[in-house]
Amino acid sequence: QVQLVESGGGLVQAGGSLRLSCAASGRTFSRYAMGWFRQAPGKEREFVAAITWSGGSTDHADSVKGRFTMSRENAKNTVYLQMNSLKPEDTAVYFCAGREYGTSRYAGEYGYWGQGTQVTVSS
Repeated sequence: QVQLVESGGGLVQAGGSLRLSCAASGRTFSRYAMGWFRQAPGKEREFVAAITWSGGSTDHADSVKGRFTMSRENAKNTVYLQMNSLKPEDTAVYFCAGREYGTSRYAGEYGYWGQGTQVTVSS
């Protein structure tokens, strides 16, 4: 069982940066692939990034590639999403999620979710 708590969201101007964190409880965190998703008002939840249990491989959506970077520190039971060159269209609630086995771009394949953290990018 894994419980997830996101932090680090806030209000930032376009072109700025934020780093989101997701702290996990549970001794088996290092066995889980992790993902970041986001959901803007009136839109479906969309994939942002994912990382394997070891951190050796990542996958980023085309819309954030080159601007966002996902990483993890298993010793701290934490995953991160470094967001640079933020745009107003990045405004959303950001969720971290966990699943056993490999990464996935599909929200329905993740069994564990945090409560989300709001990111607002002003123009």
